[in-house]
Amino acid sequence: MLLSLMELKLLGSKSVSASSIFQNGGTTSSSFRHGVSIRFSPQLCSCRGVFPRVSENSYLCKIGIGSSDQKNIVKDDYVYRINEVNGAGSSIFSRNLRVLDFFDDEYDGVVVDPKRLPSDPDAFASILRFSLIHWRRMNKKGIWLKLPLENAELVPIAVKEGFKYHHAEPEYLMLTYWIPDGPCVLPGNATHQVGVGGFVINDNNEVLVVQEKYCNPAFAGLWKLPTGFIDESEEIFKGAVREVKEETGVDTEFVEVIAFRHAHNVAFQKSDLFFICMLKPLSTEIKVDDLEIKGAKWMPFMEFVKQPLIQGDCMFKKVIDICIARLRKRYCGLYPHQLVSAFDGQTSSLYYNDSDTQDTNCIGN
Repeated sequence: MLLSLMELKLLGSKSVSASSIFQNGGTTSSSFRHGVSIRFSPQLCSCRGVFPRVSENSYLCKIGIGSSDQKNIVKDDYVYRINEVNGAGSSIFSRNLRVLDFFDDEYDGVVVDPKRLPSDPDAFASILRFSLIHWRRMNKKGIWLKLPLENAELVPIAVKEGFKYHHAEPEYLMLTYWIPDGPCVLPGNATHQVGVGGFVINDNNEVLVVQEKYCNPAFAGLWKLPTGFIDESEEIFKGAVREVKEETGVDTEFVEVIAFRHAHNVAFQKSDLFFICMLKPLSTEIKVDDLEIKGAKWMPFMEFVKQPLIQGDCMFKKVIDICIARLRKRYCGLYPHQLVSAFDGQTSSLYYNDSDTQDTNCIGN
């Protein structure tokens, strides 16, 4: 069976002399630029023309056996296209080249092993083209290609073959390729950033507040709650405690999530989830983070509430109303409960209101 014109175009060609293929009718071998050694069998499986004189554009097919990693060698025939009379200038189109090392995912897709990528760009280009042909024949769907920073020179090659940017981290770039016809159904990049704010109030009815060193000029002079972003794989309740500690030096204990805000097109067209957490102070001494924070202090609650920027903003004002309701025991927030799901077998935090285990003082009698 011959490769289709599209596949030949994708794969490109490698030249090999006809004499090296048919020498004495015996077995010979050829090593390609990407380092895969192939041993050829003299048995022809299809032929048009008379050997050794063959007409222009005849095709010969021979069995090829790869001598490298057998797991990634496609078990199929080689196809030779004889471009000139007498085989003086033949080209080889291989269907038995090495495929990129990969793992199957659970959605009939492919995850390329980033630790075993060819370092040579030319070799990567050839092997990538052939891998795409192989995966298409295997009816694979989505291809995930993770290129570490040290392989950055391979990025334009993958893009040229049709790969799309998915997301980037400091140490790698992830690209994807969708094989089937029709819309791509691979999940997109992360759509949200997650932030936390700590509402910390002491026994003197004072709120822990900060002024940020770098902020919108419209908020200059505002004393606000300590806030920040959740780290990767960090729990919301742990992130709130950590951010308060980093910005003010005050140790706290998580009480509950009292509210959260969902906004869109916040930073680089991403959405934003912001969780407001009530925390109990365990210490009082303030040590300001000079890198981000201009100042921090314990501020009387009513003085904090009466700030013009808070009174003039419906979102800020509503948050304060919820905090007051919680302090007056007219409101209960959400508390994390560690549960294991049968879907993934992992422990997750489910936030909900449970009067049996939560602070029984959140609702007054």
